[in-house]
Amino acid sequence: MLKTVIRNKFTSLLFDSQIINNINYKSQLNNIGCVYNISMNKRIEKKKKIDVKEYANNITEGKRVYISKAITLTESILAEDKESADKLLEELVLSQRKRPDYKKIISLGISGTPGVGKSTAIEQLGLRLIEQNKKVGVLTVDPSSTRTGGSILGDKVRMTGLAAEPNAYVRSSPSNCVLGGLGRGTQASMKILEAAGFDVVIVETVGVGQSEVDIEKFVDFYLLLLSPGGGDELQGIKKGVVEVADGIVITKADGDLLKPALIARNEYATALRLFTHPKSIYWTPRVLTCS
Repeated sequence: MLKTVIRNKFTSLLFDSQIINNINYKSQLNNIGCVYNISMNKRIEKKKKIDVKEYANNITEGKRVYISKAITLTESILAEDKESADKLLEELVLSQRKRPDYKKIISLGISGTPGVGKSTAIEQLGLRLIEQNKKVGVLTVDPSSTRTGGSILGDKVRMTGLAAEPNAYVRSSPSNCVLGGLGRGTQASMKILEAAGFDVVIVETVGVGQSEVDIEKFVDFYLLLLSPGGGDELQGIKKGVVEVADGIVITKADGDLLKPALIARNEYATALRLFTHPKSIYWTPRVLTCS
């Protein structure tokens, strides 16, 4: 009886409204069952397409509002937004080629297990680069819920010092349950920051396990952060992220964790000697410690 009353009240509320014509919930699931979009068909005006040239000009001038709007476009799954994002990226590439002062960014990818200290390390590195008169862009990827599709996007909260710097830009984006450690628009977002004149772009992936290695394909240097006591050298051999890393840092190497950190450093250094680095046979990743 109670269910019937609630259902009738909800139905009357919908059909009495002059704004909503029809609600059609579309739960779109990816291969791991994550809900990443619930759309409503409403009686509203059709969304206006963006002025691509206006966006491109403002992005090359470094205007943050347009940078943020452009990144939002690249993350959208709407067909019209995807079309606008593709045209905008093409325009940015063309405008970059015409600039005599064009320079390619240095890109750094940072991965690690959850809680290893990625955000803390990125903030300190970013502040050090700003002291050297560099413009630093930071793209962080936050995991999305496999049930609701939502993300907390809290990485920026841990970088309050860096986010307050005028020569820094910090953007948190959801993973949208995309596998590999990155978000849907991460690569395009890097292109946007490059067009905006940033010198260094740092990409923080979601907390990774053994096989989330997509970031390695898109950055100049891939840094892997690991905690002390993460396993012996056999565990190091098993991890795909260890195999493709350009450098490894054992974090929290102080106090009671100093000795385990030094042991972990030696074990991972031993494990890395068994690999041929995928980028160059002449490069041997170093294993360092930090606190």
